[in-house]
Amino acid sequence: MHRALAALGLTRPSHVRVQVVGTNGKGGTATLLAALCSAHGLGVGLFTSPHFLSVRERIRFYRGGMPGDPATPVAPLHDGLLPEADWLDAARECLAATADFGPSGQLTYFELLTVMAAWLFTTRGADVAVYEAGLGGSHDATTALSRDMTVFTPMGMDHTGVLGPTLGHIARDKAGAVPEGGLAVTSGQPPEAMDALAARAREVRARLVPAREEAAYDAAAGTVRFAAEGREVTGAILGMPGSFQAENAATALAAFSVLAERMGLPVSGEAVRRALSGTRIPGRMQRLRRPWMRGELLLDCAHNVPAMQRLEAALADDGIRPEAVVFTCLADKDFEGMAGIVTRLSSGPILVPGLSCPGRTRDPADVARALGPRAEAFPDPASALARCRDLSGTILVCGSMYLLAEVLGLADAP
Repeated sequence: MHRALAALGLTRPSHVRVQVVGTNGKGGTATLLAALCSAHGLGVGLFTSPHFLSVRERIRFYRGGMPGDPATPVAPLHDGLLPEADWLDAARECLAATADFGPSGQLTYFELLTVMAAWLFTTRGADVAVYEAGLGGSHDATTALSRDMTVFTPMGMDHTGVLGPTLGHIARDKAGAVPEGGLAVTSGQPPEAMDALAARAREVRARLVPAREEAAYDAAAGTVRFAAEGREVTGAILGMPGSFQAENAATALAAFSVLAERMGLPVSGEAVRRALSGTRIPGRMQRLRRPWMRGELLLDCAHNVPAMQRLEAALADDGIRPEAVVFTCLADKDFEGMAGIVTRLSSGPILVPGLSCPGRTRDPADVARALGPRAEAFPDPASALARCRDLSGTILVCGSMYLLAEVLGLADAP
């Protein structure tokens, strides 16, 4: 990564770079931060992963308008997509620059996309670029980028086969992304995670800022209080459903407050309101109707134990009791930890489909057997949804982003 960035002249960008690291909430926090920057008139690059229907979802660019301009873009997923020609240009440049690295030095898929994003954001003249980390922190491709700030969302148990068996292992790996002599903003963390962040910050002489010290967000009242200016923004209603998004918004607001102060950017109440209310991300408590189904689909990309716990709480907060659940998870996830939560989400049937991701999927029959008598296995998501076509209530779809991607791709009746 360092060689590739140097070969492309991307080691010292002319714009601000922000990295978002954590277990859950990275995508929501990164997107909300990008929306806040864009609504304040900045040109913003946003790099997220994975994608649902097109790889172009991962690299987006927003040309910000002036605060108060109703045409100022925010950051829903399917806005800001770059033309295919730009993608091809970026791929050609990045592959050509790394062609002589040899087989052992070739970029992985994720590394190539990260470098392409950096090249695209630079050539388009971004003011700010926000990068969501892929896995961990110390060795993630996004950590090779020089960064002005790293934002940490809540850490929890996930990717234990790669990062280590305990939360301490996971937190130390993610804490490795704290930039040397730089700045880190963190949401509330478990004690082990906060200890790891504090230790890393001391080691590299970085400033570690708890998000709660910079901004407070009362989602129910729609009120934001910024510590830096001692000001309050009212009417800041979050457009994304799910009570867990309030924490993401609070973290993004705190990171934006620190960023705005460093850039000398005045905070506009109208821009804050527009960014929070207008941002949408598919796959997060997303409601979806299909003409061939009586009921309504509710899609959420919860795919590990902490995310499933947040989903359960969000459903309870919103008074939603699904009539059925479509669920499966990948082989490297903690199915045993999620199983008990899944069976509590509904008293109706649990439909377990197979997925089209060879080498990573679980046998749906094994998953259904472990979930108990209400669970039934299906060869694919289409057949599972066909079983639900006559249900009139809410059908929850969760457990894997790959599952959501296949469901989103089903425009026609199975």
